[in-house]
Amino acid sequence: MDAGTVVVGAGPYGLATAAHLRARGHEALVFGRVMGAWEAMPKGMLLRSFRESTSIGDPEGRLTIDAFERARGRPVLAPVPIDDFVEYGKWFHAQAAIDADERFVSTVEDAARGYRVVLDDGTELSTENVVVAAGIEPFAYVPPEVADVDHGRVSHSSEHSDFSRFEGRRLLVLGAGQSGLEWGVLAHDAGADVEVVSRRPLRFLRGERVHDRAGLFRALLYPSWGVGPPGLNWLMGRPEAFCRLPVGPAQKLAARAIRPAGAAWLRPRLEPVRVTIGAGVRELREGDGELGVTLDDGSERRVDHLMAATGYRVDVGRYPFLAPSLVARIERIDGFPSLTSTYESSVPGLYFVGAPAARSMGPGMRFVSHSGMAAAAATRGITR
Repeated sequence: MDAGTVVVGAGPYGLATAAHLRARGHEALVFGRVMGAWEAMPKGMLLRSFRESTSIGDPEGRLTIDAFERARGRPVLAPVPIDDFVEYGKWFHAQAAIDADERFVSTVEDAARGYRVVLDDGTELSTENVVVAAGIEPFAYVPPEVADVDHGRVSHSSEHSDFSRFEGRRLLVLGAGQSGLEWGVLAHDAGADVEVVSRRPLRFLRGERVHDRAGLFRALLYPSWGVGPPGLNWLMGRPEAFCRLPVGPAQKLAARAIRPAGAAWLRPRLEPVRVTIGAGVRELREGDGELGVTLDDGSERRVDHLMAATGYRVDVGRYPFLAPSLVARIERIDGFPSLTSTYESSVPGLYFVGAPAARSMGPGMRFVSHSGMAAAAATRGITR
């Protein structure tokens, strides 16, 4: 079976890419559960991004979160609840009339012309172009000091969507970015005895109050596609500018723009949660039905579970569906694919959008706000 372009992943970037290709009259088949990764997020989670930065990019700019709010007849609050965002993504899929297939791609490998794509039910497709929009789930990072312990008692934050299992239990959360702080709050709300531990001081985004009061200056200070504090956000949010910067300064500025921090609205909710700053895990020991934890400061903890909210490290070689022979041909830097201005990798016809594009195109690729930019550029490359 021949397909025009296969899009692997049906989250915001996959849906945006398919919508742009469809608008250009190009056949695109999307594989994966629509908004599936987002649907697996914790109940009660709120998006850190400003509300106007959560619109998925369609070619006409009409399928915004504001349009969704009007269509369903009830408001979408700010910050945006995860349930509303999932509902919005599914509405976008329906309105854009995207051909999405809930089967998963199990293999992408080289073929005589383009690629051979195998689905999880054994169906085979031939295509000249593949767009990888498969998210970050395979890139979850657990530090080596805790990675070798029984995974029944150690987990990554990405593994959790329901914290009721921790009711009445002692939970140590390692990390103080948005997920570490918010997951700690949600676990506490579910009845867990929570402590958050971080080597770095707590940081909270300072822009919410200014953003909310900026009035006519809001778009100047906080453009919807901006990433980072005012001023820097104009540069970090523009892929066409970022990709022209020298590599060293570009990566330093990107790290500054997305350094770990919690949303300001988390601060009051954290008050009942114990937070320890300036210490990490030195040693972890399995005991009789519990974990013994020694921190860098020499203090001891005994807990029932340790959750590593320690982020993600992109390495496209960890996508299980990419054949090893194909991965070997992808030029990579620190796991990220080296991409052209149309998001094409060093392997002709193989495109990457979303977080894997961040090293080449800037930190905005980690956020929904840039889905339309990436989709438009990839569409130009595919249809040229």
